[in-house]
Amino acid sequence: QVTLVESGGGLVQPGGSLRLSCAASTTRFAINAMGWYRQAPGKQRELVAAISSGGRTKLADAVKGRFDISRDGAKNTVYLEMNSLKHEDTAVYYCCASYYYDLDDYDYWGQGTQVTVSS
Repeated sequence: QVTLVESGGGLVQPGGSLRLSCAASTTRFAINAMGWYRQAPGKQRELVAAISSGGRTKLADAVKGRFDISRDGAKNTVYLEMNSLKHEDTAVYYCCASYYYDLDDYDYWGQGTQVTVSS
């Protein structure tokens, strides 16, 4: 069982920055893949970024060059650094985790944190 606790969402102006954090706790095995998805109103949930326990990363084309994902293994925490934010980045951002290495498939999800980009 994995519990994920997200923080760091909020309101930011276009061009601004935010950092999301997600702390994971597990009662069983070591967590391997961790990531962030987002879902905007009326749209499907989409992968934003993911990172393996070995540091392999994956970023959606829409955020490359603006967002960065990192991980503190000792703290079991994943971060999403978001820069040059745009209106279209507005969404609920969900942290996710898996015991496996697949960066596209997750079993555990956080409650979500709202990110709103608006002037």
